[in-house]
Parts: sequence; structure tokens; C-alpha cells
Amino acid sequence: MNLPYFFFLSFLLIQGSNYTLSDKRDSPNLIIVLADQWRAQEMGYEGQKQIITPNLDRFASQSLIFENAVATLPVCAPWRASFLTGQYPLTHGIFYNDKPLPNEALTLAEILKAEGYQTGYIGKWHLNGHQRGEEPFSGRDKPVPADRRQGWDYWKVREVTHNYNNSFYFDEKDEKHTWPGYDVFPQTDSAISFISKNKKNPFVLMLSYGPPHDPYFSAPEEFQKLYNASKLQLRPNVPEEFQDSARRVLAGYYAHATAIDHAFGKLIRSLDSLGISDQTLVLFTSEHGDMLMSKGVLKKQRPWDESIKVPMLIRYPEKLGKSSRRIKNPIGTPDLLPTLLGLSGVKIPESVEGRDFSEELLSGNDISSEAALIMLPVPFHEWRFGNGGREYRGIRTDRYTYAKDLKGPWLLYDNQTDPYQMNNLSGNPEFKELQDRMEKLLQKKLAERKDEFLPADEYMTRWNYLYDRNDSIRATNYLEINRLP
Repeated sequence: MNLPYFFFLSFLLIQGSNYTLSDKRDSPNLIIVLADQWRAQEMGYEGQKQIITPNLDRFASQSLIFENAVATLPVCAPWRASFLTGQYPLTHGIFYNDKPLPNEALTLAEILKAEGYQTGYIGKWHLNGHQRGEEPFSGRDKPVPADRRQGWDYWKVREVTHNYNNSFYFDEKDEKHTWPGYDVFPQTDSAISFISKNKKNPFVLMLSYGPPHDPYFSAPEEFQKLYNASKLQLRPNVPEEFQDSARRVLAGYYAHATAIDHAFGKLIRSLDSLGISDQTLVLFTSEHGDMLMSKGVLKKQRPWDESIKVPMLIRYPEKLGKSSRRIKNPIGTPDLLPTLLGLSGVKIPESVEGRDFSEELLSGNDISSEAALIMLPVPFHEWRFGNGGREYRGIRTDRYTYAKDLKGPWLLYDNQTDPYQMNNLSGNPEFKELQDRMEKLLQKKLAERKDEFLPADEYMTRWNYLYDRNDSIRATNYLEINRLP
């Protein structure tokens, strides 16, 4: 090699990411795409043939597929707080929607910002909440102050909205803007713009969509036309008397999901065109599922699979390759932050309670997780006490679901032989050994968390919270209605 070329090559290597010869770096970009209320069962790659998700299916063919990704507390704000902090709800205190995440919480953006990352957040936030005594939901249309953004700098955010066709947001200066049309699409364009401007340096971006959360019938017409409600097949655990309405709801839900899939495809193609796919870790998941009339109810909070199981895909070609691999053992919400940090080569702070499964994922193994903890310390809103809501703790293993309420064991399902959870084995003498084993495992999980499993009022008092409106009112026959299977 002649000397001039040697010095030129050395110069290129020293210059780092400005030159093609030095594109690789240790710190990956990180993109989190979060859907709201998308249950795990409604994905083409999971065998659901009637939903149209070609882009997510293609992405899954290059990703880790987590078959048992579990929402530890299947409600919006608690999931977000647990994801961003790596902590359990009774540690960070967000076990009820619209309560403020403490400023002191150490979060994903703050951790990565200290590592030199550019940070950006687009879409729904739902962690600013409202102050004690204020009208419930009063903070949902207000800007989030700069000191409440938990380390996110690029900011196009609204606290909460589900009016997807008349949606506004606030920017870094608290100036109000309108998303044109169906907000999923301009939010995706904003994400692509952020990525393009920051492609030469490590960045973390969270793109938080509102759909397919209800209202179920507001997706663009072109996506609604893709589904004929009368031809949709329902899960066998939808009671007959609810099946007509369930098909209509499912068609609208699918339309939202396919619109997101369309936007997600555009986002992923942008990474390819910018040449940064290999060094970008992309996580796609959801906060919780939706019962969608399974067992005759809508929405979340409940311990059944339609509520607690969410889709979860991780693609990181540089370290995980581009082949699909299924992870069968359960992973809970607090485990996501430490696992992402581990995959990124970033030290995990002591405040994090979740487990880091990155080494197992990088070595090609399943994760060493017996069970994911599930909980509802305080029932509220659509599943408040008066509607049958109850406090519970439980576990989801790769095969079984076990849950207990304040009176004792409540639910036990063998999800392998009973995938629609129609045969409650709790209290059945034939399954006493299994129930005892699940109880022992649950107690182990609760002991690790120092979770005393107290009545809801205890936690509301400890955190100086007030119930919203009539959430605290127990039905007269509360104990009886809450023994339903």
C-alpha cells in the first residue's frame, strides 16, 4: 500500500460516520412503534387470516416474535410508565390512568440522552395526568410542560386523544398544531423526517399511535371498505347474543389496524432508503389488548389473554440477523427497557426492576422466564367496582394463566388445551397440584416485588390519589358479582 493512500484511509476511519468506510457503530438507533389496544391474536403472522397486515407480516419474517408478550397492568398509562422506567406499577405509582408520572422517574430517553442519543417523541403521551382534585381528564388537551417530558427533546405530542381525524398536538414550544387528516399518517411522516435529520448520530424515537383503540369506526373509508363485517369469524368465546355487534366492532378495529400497517410499511421502507436499517433496532408492540366482546365485554384491565397479550416484534439486523425467531417464554412490561438497553450496549440503571434478556436473545436462545406477573391494584373507569371490576394479581406462563382476587383463587386456565379460556379450572380437585404450583410461583413473584396485595383504597391513600368520579363506589352485591368466572 502506498503512503498517500494509507494516510487517506486512516483519515476516513478517524472521521467516523461521515464516511461510508466507517458506517458501523456500537450504539444502534432505537425506534419504538406503539399501537394502542392492539391484541396479540389479531396479526397475520400469528395465523389470523382475515386481518390485512402485510407490512407487519413481512417485518415479522425478519424479527424476533414474542409469542407471550404480556402487559403487566393492561391499561394505557400504567403500561407506558412501566415501559419507560423498567419498574412495576406499585413502584412508579402509575396504576391508574391520568395520574402524573413523578419528575424524578428515570426514563428511557434520559438514560439514552446521557449516552449521546438524540431523542424524539410523537403522538400520545398519557403520563402528565392531572393534579389531585382537578377534573378527571382535564389535562388531556393541555400541553405537557418541558420539565415533564422525561428527556424527550423533539416533541409533537398530545396528552390523550382518540379523535383521530381531528387531532392536534403541541410542539417543543407548546405551540398548538393540527395533524391533517387521519393522524397516523402525518405522525408517520413526522417520524420519517426526524429519522432523516438524525441518521448520522444515534437516536431514539417513540412513535405512539392512538388506534386501533376505540372509537372503532373512524378509520379512513378506504380501509373500512376492506372488511365485510358479516363475513368475519369471531373467537368462540364471544357469546351468541353479542356476535352481530362484535362483528361490526371487529371490522372497524381491523380497518384501524390495516391503516397502521400501511403507515408502518412506509416507516420501515424509509430506513432502507436512508441506509440505516441494519444498525436500527425497531420494536413494534402495543400497550394492551382489547376483549372485543370475548366473554361479552370490550376493552382491557381484565386478566384474560385478549386483554393482557400484545403483539411484540424486535428487529435489529446487525446483532440479531434478519431471520425470524419465535420467543415462547413470557416477557412482562418492565423487562422491555432493560432488554432494549442490553441490546444497545447501555448500562442498566439500578432503579430498573425488570430483567435484561438481551444476552439470551443475542445467543439465539429463548428467554429464561417462568412467568410474567399481571395485576390490577385499582379497578377504574370502564371496569370500575360498579361494573364488576376487582383487584387481582396473577401470572401468565407459556402455558397457564392463574389469577386470584382478594377472596382467593379466581382463575386457572390451561391455554394449550383451552386457548379461548372457556374452562376455569380454579377450585377443581383434579387440578389441585397445578393450582398449588401456580400459587407458589405467584407468591414468589409477589415477594420479589414486596407486593402485599392490599385493597385498592390502601394504594390510593398511599399515593394521595382521589378516585375519578364514581370509580370508588362498590355495588351492593359486590362480592357476589365478582365471583363470575
